[in-house]
Amino acid sequence: MKIFNTKNTLILLRMVAVSFFLTACSKDVAQPEQYIGQADDNVTNESETDNGELTDMDTKSLNFTEVFENITPEKNLKGLEDHNPVMVQRFGADPYALVYDGRVYIYMTGDKPSYNADGTVKENTYGNINTINVISSDDLVNWTDHGTIFASGMTGASTWGKNSWAPAAAYKNIDGKDKFFLYFANNGNGIAVLTADSPVGPFTDPINKPLISRETPTCAEVTWLFDPAVLMDDDQRAYIYFGGGVPSPEAAANPGTARVCELGDDMISLKGEPKPIENVAYLFEDSGINKIDGTYYYSYCTNFSVTPEASREHGFDNGEIMTMKSDSPMGPFTACNPVLKNPERFFGVGGNNHHCIFEFEGEWYITYHARMLEKKMGIDGGYRSTHIDKLELNENNEPSVSVGTKEGVDQLKAFDPYAETKAVTMSNESGVDTVQFGDVAKKYGSGDMILADMLPGSWVSVSGVNFGAEGASSVEVKALSEGTGAIKICLDAPDAEAVGYVDVSGADAKELTTITAELETKITGEHTLYFVFSGDQFRLFSWKFNK
Repeated sequence: MKIFNTKNTLILLRMVAVSFFLTACSKDVAQPEQYIGQADDNVTNESETDNGELTDMDTKSLNFTEVFENITPEKNLKGLEDHNPVMVQRFGADPYALVYDGRVYIYMTGDKPSYNADGTVKENTYGNINTINVISSDDLVNWTDHGTIFASGMTGASTWGKNSWAPAAAYKNIDGKDKFFLYFANNGNGIAVLTADSPVGPFTDPINKPLISRETPTCAEVTWLFDPAVLMDDDQRAYIYFGGGVPSPEAAANPGTARVCELGDDMISLKGEPKPIENVAYLFEDSGINKIDGTYYYSYCTNFSVTPEASREHGFDNGEIMTMKSDSPMGPFTACNPVLKNPERFFGVGGNNHHCIFEFEGEWYITYHARMLEKKMGIDGGYRSTHIDKLELNENNEPSVSVGTKEGVDQLKAFDPYAETKAVTMSNESGVDTVQFGDVAKKYGSGDMILADMLPGSWVSVSGVNFGAEGASSVEVKALSEGTGAIKICLDAPDAEAVGYVDVSGADAKELTTITAELETKITGEHTLYFVFSGDQFRLFSWKFNK
């Protein structure tokens, strides 16, 4: 999903930018001497045949200088050095973090804009949301896009449901194999569960009905039967937390709509009846759960009826993330510390607050959503994007305080350019789309993704790429093409001088083609790496550099 203010703007940008590219190419056709020549020593094109072998392709190379001379990099929606929001190619709300095998997987409600007849964006009503976005990272800055899980609706995994809000994820080793579980709300009336053999799917519905519904004991009176969170305890017993809403104005101070229940050993059933979580002051929504040094911390978003007197008494404000603690996963819980103000405090635009606290590589973080991206786009429709910032623990090792920032967190380790990298791995981008690649991803929504529909001047970046002292001399990409296309490689800014180019015009339209190009300048040291695009109807699957 590309993010633009209106559909007409997107069409206009495409028409203008593509005309520049075609003008450059037409000059090459009229003046053959400007071609570099047939697949020379600097550019090699190879295509994968049906048996997986690579064959040489006879293609011509573009005059890269002319191709890019009239192309200006697309304007970025977040600062070039900013790490928040973590994803800008799509909106993504209600983030939930799962740490698995050295990576953090973030699952998000798939906010998707609706449009008026004049192309303006409608207010987000959440009623059309039936997908869940998933991305992952091992450094918290460069994120791989794994797609949009088709979670509910007629073409989704849970065909009985209409919506997929506020996901939660967990995994458990069952019969010697790690199994993954994705829980989400069918609007405010129940919670579904999906299963998979991988954190990115494909996800399917193992029970074909709600895991939790209005018929579940103690749940009929829960105002909003949604927003699950899951704890996998040290003894491999798992618990699900959910609920929210204010049943009446008089109940705002203690709504009584939070619930906890132990999950069955199979993770797709309940063990016993859900139990009310007592005395959750000014509960609104957004269950969270963590265990730190043997203490269980339940967290939630406060509602918007907190009076000044109540704020002084409890220490939190409207729409703030608050924690409670207990010695037992089922409670009782007592008030602990507020940990995150409403995003309005940090970014000037507020709304509902939704979070997940997680530990990664010995540090604690909080992921949450804010409306900074839509604000930058000139939209005021309630569309949210995911952020990550540090969470501080106090002297008692309790979750204490966090601050929402545009800068985000520091990159945890250098990025290796010599390993094959999916092209949908990025720290920033402008003007690109990501789409499902392969039959599995196209059917289920998540899995392999590929960069697509690039505008001339669109780009992606990867931060903290360490080429080392010896440096890189060439680059190879895997691509598809139905037309012409070129990639300009820059360092530290999308409008910097090129260190290399790749002509992808000769790539096959159906089979991934491996194209190798010598760099014009050897790359050493650590840089932010930019791929700037020109052309039409080509797709980029992966890249890697060679010494």
